[in-house]
Amino acid sequence: MALNRERLLKLTTIASVLTGVTLLLCKVFAWQATDSVSILASLVDSLMDISASIITLFAVRISLKPADHNHSFGHGKAEALAGLGQSLFIASSAFFLFVHAIDRFRSPQDLVAIDWGVATMVFSIIITALLTTLQRYTISQTNSPAIKADYAHYLTDIVTNSGTLLALVFAAFGANLADPIIAIMISIYILYSAAQIFMESVHQLMDHELPEEERTLIEEIVLAQPDVLGIHDLRTWQTGSKKIMQFHLELNRDISLVAAHNIIENVERAILNTEPDADITIHPDPV
Repeated sequence: MALNRERLLKLTTIASVLTGVTLLLCKVFAWQATDSVSILASLVDSLMDISASIITLFAVRISLKPADHNHSFGHGKAEALAGLGQSLFIASSAFFLFVHAIDRFRSPQDLVAIDWGVATMVFSIIITALLTTLQRYTISQTNSPAIKADYAHYLTDIVTNSGTLLALVFAAFGANLADPIIAIMISIYILYSAAQIFMESVHQLMDHELPEEERTLIEEIVLAQPDVLGIHDLRTWQTGSKKIMQFHLELNRDISLVAAHNIIENVERAILNTEPDADITIHPDPV
């Protein structure tokens, strides 16, 4: 299972970098051919995607290192640090795009070679959709925060490419203001995505509790096990794709140590059936 997870993460990060490079080269050509500010917006977004994907590539490799003497819970927070860096990259690109689009809005220009721009955007949407399909599968198997952040980037890329395609179609019919207006809308959307990634990364770095619905599910799983009388002092947080859980388990005070041990193992197995990568620490309390 661990080996498959490692291979899947590495495959996805490499595919992300290669996709980003391909998109960037295509959009450089299309921008030079058309002088479209919305294509420039999409180009800058792809440049940020490449930078973010490279960060993700190295962060995932670090996070896959096993726990050691100095990192008892492993190196998973490298993924949260990557997400933090990615959010700053994305926010910077959004600001640049917004300023440039406002300038073009004030001084609109006719676009040329629109057919090349349209072909580039259609191609970009197709290969980005293929990548996000792979990323979505990887997230379902690994719950990797870094891949989630990268996935968010490329979903944004689909939105920006679709917006750019729409702007080019409008421009083909003489509506040149559509180009900077859509570029402004894209920049605002990118900034919103950056804020979401930033907050999720900060939550992980600050050991924020898991969502309430997950904590409730953990309690329900524990209380459903035979001979468990209660649970209290549940503490949870996430490091990388690993979820950490610590709690006190209430057991009958008259049972043997062996019986208590068996009950605890049953509880751990029940939780691991739902969260296979969880790190669980249980303290038995006599009641």
